[in-house]
Amino acid sequence: QAVARVVVVLDDLYGLPVTLGGTLSPSLQTLIQLFVNRLDSVESVLPYEYDVFDFCKDDNERRPSENLGQVLFGERIETSPYKFSFKKDVKCQELCTKVYTKGKSEDKNVLDFLKRGMQLNYQHHWIVDNMPVTWCYDVEDSQKYCNPGFPIGCLVTTDGRAKDACVINSEFNKKNTFYIFNHVAIKITYHNGEGEGWRGARLVAATLEPKSIKNADAEKPTCEGLPMEVPGEFDSDLKITYTYSVTFEENNDIKWASRWDYILVSMPHTNIQWFSIMNSLVIVLFLSGMVAMIMLRTLHKDIARYNQVDQEDAQEESGWKQVHGDVFRPPRKGMLLSVFLGQGTQIFIMTFITLFLACLGFLSPANRGALMTCSVVLWVLLGTPAGYVSSRLYKTFGGEKWKTNVLLTALLCPGIVFADFFLMNLILWVEGSSAAIPFGTLVAILALWFGISVPLTFVGAYFGFKKPAIEQPVRTNQIPRQIPEQSFFTKPVPGIVMGGILPFGCIFIQLFFILNSIWSHQMYYMFGFLFLVFIILLITCSEATILLCYFHLCAEDYHWWWRSFLTSGFTAVYLFVYAVHYFFSKLQIVGAASTILYFGYTSIMVLIFFLFTGTIGFFACFWFVNKIYSVVKVD
Repeated sequence: QAVARVVVVLDDLYGLPVTLGGTLSPSLQTLIQLFVNRLDSVESVLPYEYDVFDFCKDDNERRPSENLGQVLFGERIETSPYKFSFKKDVKCQELCTKVYTKGKSEDKNVLDFLKRGMQLNYQHHWIVDNMPVTWCYDVEDSQKYCNPGFPIGCLVTTDGRAKDACVINSEFNKKNTFYIFNHVAIKITYHNGEGEGWRGARLVAATLEPKSIKNADAEKPTCEGLPMEVPGEFDSDLKITYTYSVTFEENNDIKWASRWDYILVSMPHTNIQWFSIMNSLVIVLFLSGMVAMIMLRTLHKDIARYNQVDQEDAQEESGWKQVHGDVFRPPRKGMLLSVFLGQGTQIFIMTFITLFLACLGFLSPANRGALMTCSVVLWVLLGTPAGYVSSRLYKTFGGEKWKTNVLLTALLCPGIVFADFFLMNLILWVEGSSAAIPFGTLVAILALWFGISVPLTFVGAYFGFKKPAIEQPVRTNQIPRQIPEQSFFTKPVPGIVMGGILPFGCIFIQLFFILNSIWSHQMYYMFGFLFLVFIILLITCSEATILLCYFHLCAEDYHWWWRSFLTSGFTAVYLFVYAVHYFFSKLQIVGAASTILYFGYTSIMVLIFFLFTGTIGFFACFWFVNKIYSVVKVD
């Protein structure tokens, strides 16, 4: 077998053959190619391509094909001029020299953009063998943190304050001066297979240390000396020489299958995750106890009392049975509710399947863009359940405008998301960001939507309308019953506002990590925890909505259709409030464009979460109401 003769480590992402050790086949090479990705910053939502900055470029630049998820997330991967041979150490290799001439407006603009990148702490993201090249450094409590990115450079402000990475070196002390990291010391760690019955080696880690070094002689750099200063004022010619060194280290303790562990271990969030899960489980137990008490004790007594032989006494009772003739009266704006529920069903199934696949390891961080690609493809293919649920409920509400219903289900919510997304994309285009989606990709997304999702929605709606309306357990009176005066807590708005608190309490810690992964560019890999939180959220939304629905029915208020949807859906409002708090307290985002982009993308998240949670609450309440009225004898 090929593996027995010579071990070939393929760059899984880009298909470049790299043989690390062993007898070489003529068709393979020992060259290791380093790839560069887009640069991003925690102080700006705008990522930029590597080529936008004036770094050394590859003469034969190639771009690997990217999947839909990578394009949507703004990943732009390309080959770099950093190429080296396996087990061949390199010391102070010159890459290129960039010269900036005073008085030349083009050079001034390029240098200003580079300074702006250092000021906003833009980070490089490099890749070797589909692994991030990490910068590992010590943090408090003698722990080591491995960052999958490293900064372009840093700034010492006009008042002498060292910003960001400038704190690591006492030589970075000149006021109003930028220090560019123009040298990288790369260390490649490999696992040798000689003692394990296979020849060759496998790359298991890639780390680097960025340095700022001013080389006196660009032709013969020594990679020693004072830091490379870039003055705040461009008042003289400037020359920046980019260099690198490479060392190789053998480590047979690290297996290829666990080579990501050293990055993930440095993110010590597991204890907080378990605290979050325990906190959520306490809320679930509390709610489950309340629901169980109502179902087994109160409801049992109610039903026994309502079904007693002496019906006259029962009729004098107040409570949920008194509204049996109105509880299934169709809601106002039934069309809109059915459309929301159809879309919510689509989002719910998509989320469940995506998280399940992620838990099984199919959508790991190593598989770039897979999570987003999977979500989009699933959403497109799940048009049929959306059309079916929407049409079936609309028919149950007594609706007859089936064409309008189907079109709104297929177009309303996706249309809002696409319009928001398109506006955000326009801003990215104007700013020249790499996150701007190419026109071809936008056309492809529209083709998926109108070519696959919309027809599937029509198919689902066809089957939904063919089915008879959902049969209700009790008849609806012709004349609506008057609703008595309600106390403050049983009025619609207080109930809806209270309903979202407990579900949000279950997810807010997990939400912090998700927002970190999106906006602070941290790696998210804890899908097991996320799936558990998903199940807890499902139970909490259901139980909180059932509880409040029962209290409202006992107060003889039978308007539960919209209220059940909005009660759990209000969790999305708390999500938005938390996103605002996160923006002002955790992020250092500056600039109008970045702020608009943050809230634009947050709005999409909030809308999707609103439909998702609202649908859970509605169907839980729908089941509950059908259940309790089906066991009561009605005259």
